[in-house]
Amino acid sequence: QVQLVESGGGLVQAGGSLRLSCAASGRTFSSYAMGWFRQAPGKEREFVAAISPSGARTVYAPSMKGRFTISRDNAKNTVSLQMNSLKPEDTAVYSCAASISFSTDDDRYDYWGQGTQVTVSS
Repeated sequence: QVQLVESGGGLVQAGGSLRLSCAASGRTFSSYAMGWFRQAPGKEREFVAAISPSGARTVYAPSMKGRFTISRDNAKNTVSLQMNSLKPEDTAVYSCAASISFSTDDDRYDYWGQGTQVTVSS
């Protein structure tokens, strides 16, 4: 079992930055790939970024590549998402998730946090 709690969301102006964090419980955090997903009102959940268990591999959705950076600290059981050059269309609830597979597919993720709201004003 892995329990995930996100933090760091908020309101930011377009062009600004936010750093999201996800704290995980459990002794097996380093065994899981971690992903960030987002869901805007009226839209389907969307893949944002993922990182392999060791942190050696990362993958990003095309629209986030170059603006967002995912990282993890296995000693602290945390995964972070640094978001720069934010746009109003980045407004969504952002959730972290854990999977035994390094994947961009939300169906492959077994554990989810409750999400944190990110609002980007124009």
